[in-house]
Amino acid sequence: MLTPLPAEDWDDQAREALASTVPPERRNPDNAGNALSTLVRHPVLAGAFLPFNTYLQKDSTLPGRIRELVILRTAHHHGCVYEWGHHSAMAAQAGLTEDDVESTRSGSAADEFDQAVLDAVDELHAGSRISAQTWERLGLRLDDQQRMDLMFTFGGYSTLAFALNTFDVQLEDGAGTDEFYASMES
Repeated sequence: MLTPLPAEDWDDQAREALASTVPPERRNPDNAGNALSTLVRHPVLAGAFLPFNTYLQKDSTLPGRIRELVILRTAHHHGCVYEWGHHSAMAAQAGLTEDDVESTRSGSAADEFDQAVLDAVDELHAGSRISAQTWERLGLRLDDQQRMDLMFTFGGYSTLAFALNTFDVQLEDGAGTDEFYASMES
């Protein structure tokens, strides 16, 4: 539906949309990746959304492992290949095992707390709220701010999945590999 913004159309406004969240060397059509290059078609929206998304991914109070459980279960619910491709690799870096990643597909985790996290995402997806029982189960390890971040992670990554799926953003070749992320950092 929407392709990445062509290189000849990148301008200062497109680069500025990425300025608060993306290092200077990635603020161009060759290094931004397909999602960012598509989002900068609407630089004002990208400039508003990306700081929130960056907070969810890097600065939220959720432990990285829990964050990736939430994101992968969200990506699974929305059938978002792009999110799944990137975050399955990030999940491994955050300490998730292959079995943990598989649990985000099946919705069934061996660990009781992981199950509470998956249940919370399922409840948000199905009914737009976490039940009191699941909220209490999450409270065994997460404080109120972390539980709030869990909800907003689901919401933020659902919004991103809606966009990525609707725009038909293609997963980059090599995404989901350590080599891909090393090349994005250099």
